[in-house]
Amino acid sequence: MLTRRVQILVTCVLTAACGSKSTGGGGPAPTTPSPTVTLARLTSPTPDSPANRFQLNTLRPTLTVTNGTSDQPQGTRTYEFQISDRADFTSLAAGSSLSVKNGTSFLVVATKTGVAEGSGQTTFTPDEDLQPTTRFYWRARLSQGTATSDWSEVRSFNTKLVGFNRAGELYDPLIHGETVGVRVGSTTFVDGKGIRVNDGYSYVRYQLPQTITNGEFSADVTGLYGNGPGGKMRVFSMMDGGDNLCKSKFLFNVQYRGIPGNPDNAFSYKALFGDEDFKNEPNKTIRTASVRLLDSSRTYHWKATWSSGINVVVQEDRRGGNTIFEHGTTTGGTYNPTPHVAYLGANNGGKCDEEGSWPGLTFSNVWIGNRPRPESLGSALEAP
Repeated sequence: MLTRRVQILVTCVLTAACGSKSTGGGGPAPTTPSPTVTLARLTSPTPDSPANRFQLNTLRPTLTVTNGTSDQPQGTRTYEFQISDRADFTSLAAGSSLSVKNGTSFLVVATKTGVAEGSGQTTFTPDEDLQPTTRFYWRARLSQGTATSDWSEVRSFNTKLVGFNRAGELYDPLIHGETVGVRVGSTTFVDGKGIRVNDGYSYVRYQLPQTITNGEFSADVTGLYGNGPGGKMRVFSMMDGGDNLCKSKFLFNVQYRGIPGNPDNAFSYKALFGDEDFKNEPNKTIRTASVRLLDSSRTYHWKATWSSGINVVVQEDRRGGNTIFEHGTTTGGTYNPTPHVAYLGANNGGKCDEEGSWPGLTFSNVWIGNRPRPESLGSALEAP
């Protein structure tokens, strides 16, 4: 009897079936143990090129990392690269998994997963052009199986300093010795600064390929100073072609007045929307309240926007600086010049009783578009 019990116990241990339904017992059925999964321990790749803050001459840079490492010899290793116009990469969260366009054909975000590991180093080149004259940030990480490394160190680069002029948008950085406009009269490229209009009869002319009835014209301007040599000198302007701004039914200009300025050293503007009945300009009370002595060594960001009226903003030290003038008027009408021509300065010097271009101004970072200036466009021109 004892021997029989020992045999039953030994059988139960060997078969692990005692108490199961298959043996008539009430216990659970046997299970197969889950295999132990070991995740690879990965180290981040190291950015190699381009060098941090490097100025590129392309809109499609090749990004290179020195490969990360893994403690697992088996398994495919791939890399993910991210490019963003924001240092915190938050723009990626709002975009698709592939790319985000900034209302143009240019990318401001690029993400690529599954890049095969190269020998010692791995590279990635975007399939489309990145936004020009822009500071971009990039990083990469390594994946193997379900394991992923931390992100690499963040690096930055500047895309090619180049402008463009197409339907609905124009951009001209001007600091690299070329322009998408036409230089008229005496103008000089100032290395790293922009283009200088040397006298009141000179300007840069932009022929827009499409009329912009609602939009923005903005630029960075250096060389303005108090008590200038003329009462209504133009900073920038627009009209419907021809050779005399004063006679255009679509006269549009912004001013920093000199002597006699009614009053001197005042900000002002004037815009006609097809007829004198739709004339936009600040009255003398507004101009008097705006009087300010400007510093010729300082850069000022000038922005004019228009729809059924005009609004002008002037800021210190490029866009986003302290606002020193802001005013607008609305009279109705439609700004609809055909053709639509814009100027740095003005095309009317000597052809009417009012002055033309403000002599000696240096312009850079020009935007004319049917929407607000893209947030990061021109960031490559800013100090690190």
